[in-house]
Amino acid sequence: MPQTYFKHKTVPLTEEEIKGKYKEIKEELLEVLDWKKEEESKLVDAKSSPQKKAAAKRALKKVARRIDTVQGQIIYWGLRVKGESHFKASIEKNEYWAKCGEKKVGD
Repeated sequence: MPQTYFKHKTVPLTEEEIKGKYKEIKEELLEVLDWKKEEESKLVDAKSSPQKKAAAKRALKKVARRIDTVQGQIIYWGLRVKGESHFKASIEKNEYWAKCGEKKVGD
């Protein structure tokens, strides 16, 4: 009978690593929000060309999607910091992303 694998293939993350990931994703949200402000400022700028405004509108769609992605990651890492398992945290994150996808389809 072949021997089966009994141990984790990867070492689980420590509490410090989980907290570090949570802090990193919070910082990434701030970067994405800065990107959003930058693109919105291009839309309201009177000196912006029509091409620049059109590019800003396209970029805002990408920004909205990225915000949803980062929010899902914040949910995941927040639950991990609170001690939830990867499995439960992933389910919550995926439910949030599904809700965001339904919202976009309904628009």
